[in-house]
Amino acid sequence: MNHLRIAAACLFDDDGRLLLVRKRDTRFFMLPGGKFEAGESAREALRRELFEELHLQLPNDALQPLGRYQAPAANEPGLHIDADIFVARLPRPVSAAAELEELAWHVMHQQATWPLAPLLVDHVLPALAGRVDPIR
Repeated sequence: MNHLRIAAACLFDDDGRLLLVRKRDTRFFMLPGGKFEAGESAREALRRELFEELHLQLPNDALQPLGRYQAPAANEPGLHIDADIFVARLPRPVSAAAELEELAWHVMHQQATWPLAPLLVDHVLPALAGRVDPIR
């Protein structure tokens, strides 16, 4: 089975909503982030991807680790992802850029109204649900 290493972020707005993204020509919503480039750490890859996808620059210390999880890739059959997940507060409004088609806001502890990536359903949302304050 093919594996892909990625870094992604749980970005929360001031109302405690989680930012989800959908890439162009895909169906599933997921966390913003993406693939590592050669020599990058997880935080470096994530910071680069957030800038490319959302024009968002966050300092390293704004990204708090949630965990490392594996799951089937949402939009690529036969591929599994190995993901470093971080949590941060979104400092300002963002808009979709690069390959992103759409942004959506997920209210924690409510049923999502869009199809969600397996990584979110199986690992990230349960990990966040166990926290009193998902951003800490």
